[in-house]
Amino acid sequence: MAKSKKKEDKIKSGLDEQAVKFMKEYLNTPSPVGFEKSGQQVWINYMKPIADEIMTDPYGTAVAVLNPGQPFKVVIEAHADEISWFVNYITDQGLMYLKRNGGVDHQIAPSKRVIIHGKKGPVKAVFGWPAIHTRLSTPDQKEPIPKVDNLWLDCGARTKKEVEELGIHVGAVVTYEEGIDELAYDFLIARAFDNRIGGFMIAETARKLKEEKFKLPFTLYVVNAVQEEIGLRGAEMIARRLKPDVAIVTDVTHDTTTPLINKNIEGDIACGKGPSLAYAPAIHNKLLSFVEEVAEKEKIPVQWRALSRSTGTDTDSFAYANDGCPSVLISIPLRYMHTTVEMLHRSDIENTIKLMTAALKKLTPKTNLSYFD
Repeated sequence: MAKSKKKEDKIKSGLDEQAVKFMKEYLNTPSPVGFEKSGQQVWINYMKPIADEIMTDPYGTAVAVLNPGQPFKVVIEAHADEISWFVNYITDQGLMYLKRNGGVDHQIAPSKRVIIHGKKGPVKAVFGWPAIHTRLSTPDQKEPIPKVDNLWLDCGARTKKEVEELGIHVGAVVTYEEGIDELAYDFLIARAFDNRIGGFMIAETARKLKEEKFKLPFTLYVVNAVQEEIGLRGAEMIARRLKPDVAIVTDVTHDTTTPLINKNIEGDIACGKGPSLAYAPAIHNKLLSFVEEVAEKEKIPVQWRALSRSTGTDTDSFAYANDGCPSVLISIPLRYMHTTVEMLHRSDIENTIKLMTAALKKLTPKTNLSYFD
């Protein structure tokens, strides 16, 4: 019992009990691409006491509004969706074959436990995979490799009819079972930290501003967008609707210190060394310099990387929406992206919240973001 209490105290360090409770509930609630409602409802419920207004769009993007009605509009944004699977084909023997819903990694699937979200509620299942004894029955047999077309789900049903009686149907969405947990030295793991940790951080940023009774000189839209994993679609829709003047986007980026990652290509980023700022055409140079200056003044450590033609995040959708919106990306380093054990460091969560909060306090409608003075 003493060890359990110590662990709970540790995860709370820098984050109060209310924040930790929200983080756990939000990260443990399924939010698959195109079916984000459950996760979004948790987020909305948390934001209701913080926001002056709550709005949603037709596809489920959720927006908490602070200080509404001002002519200058600022967005802080994350995406709410997690990668998942679709049931695509049910065999006569009651097994299910799948299609991807977002960039889910098929190589991690064998032996994983999942939840199938059917019409009658959640159904537990597993990714089946032949035992090693049967896969290598002869010395010259080639080891099979997991692929989308040879992976299947087994929920215990033994006929197609039994599967359908459970409410499972073609098109039912499938998520992994794993939730949030803690490792040594302030590391946390969960499925879908990408990017619901962002949804947590923008919520806590708004909460800090509210609790400190900071008077914003603009309307702040706290945006938790859907469908990023299949092409930045939610951000594209909400950017057109809100028409913001400035966007601060947060997402995850790769920790490049583990094996099998080429730093020559991916740069040098490590968990525990602060949020990452990036150069890319979509990232507004003067807004980036502004955020960097805030980090220096507040003594918040940051890391740097370059992202070439696009950032691969919702930053691109905001930057190129409407007549152009000065946008910046603040990323949190993450290990093992698109697996069920995505790993990040608690201090990076805290420093990202600090950086976004400080930047919003410093930003005004008069902040000069013109390239041509």
